[in-house]
Amino acid sequence: MAPPERWYHRSIRAGERLFDRLHLDLRIEGARAVPVHGPVVLASTHSSFLDFLFVGQAGLTRGRYVRFLTRHDIWNAPVVRTAMDAMRHVPVDRAAPAAAYLRARRLLREGEAVGIFPEGGVAFSSTVRHLMPGAVALARETGAPIVPVALWGGNRIWAAGPKVEGRLPRPDLTPGRRVDVLVGESFIVAPDADVRATTTHLGHVLTGMLERLQSTEHHRPAPGEHAWWYPAHLGGHAPDPVISATTLEDLPFGAVPPTWGPWPIA
Repeated sequence: MAPPERWYHRSIRAGERLFDRLHLDLRIEGARAVPVHGPVVLASTHSSFLDFLFVGQAGLTRGRYVRFLTRHDIWNAPVVRTAMDAMRHVPVDRAAPAAAYLRARRLLREGEAVGIFPEGGVAFSSTVRHLMPGAVALARETGAPIVPVALWGGNRIWAAGPKVEGRLPRPDLTPGRRVDVLVGESFIVAPDADVRATTTHLGHVLTGMLERLQSTEHHRPAPGEHAWWYPAHLGGHAPDPVISATTLEDLPFGAVPPTWGPWPIA
């Protein structure tokens, strides 16, 4: 494990206290795919505001501190900025993403584990939406393996969704929720690989993993339940992915359009 890091330890303890208070049933499968040493890109699906905690826990099972790429406006609060910098997380400004790419590349060259949510935001349709090619580009340039990660269940606690009457969805602190973290097999991006084609491959991999979790009995909605959080193509009531992407979501510029899951073939 890396040398002790005061701010990261505080963050871990706060997350664990939250899990205990919610009686969270957190299940992590496949974490052995995360290497104990050396650079690695953890490319994860994104469905809730708590996802960094779940991916971070998967890293901790292998003794790794994950350095996340996340929205730059989180750094606006001074105390938060101090903590994020101390934990070596990376601010991403969508209008000028090159700086984040360079910082992430430096971390990988130092042998760090870097966590990326390639969707650049949450798909309100509960599917894998357009993917930014940065994760694949970093893996290609540095030789770091990509480890795909799928998350499901956190959206029942604190979902990111469209504003209703000007307000974001509130957290649901119902105790005993189950959250699954599925870690897939790592793969290497060859130096001559096509970044967009490989990103498309990643989209198919993440979709298969996510739908595996969504289709498990403990995550399926009850008969007759209005499941706003469950994808429509699997029988839920989440928005149609195309409508959601075109009318509700802020898609990042330059993202690779989906040809996976319920999306129409581009």
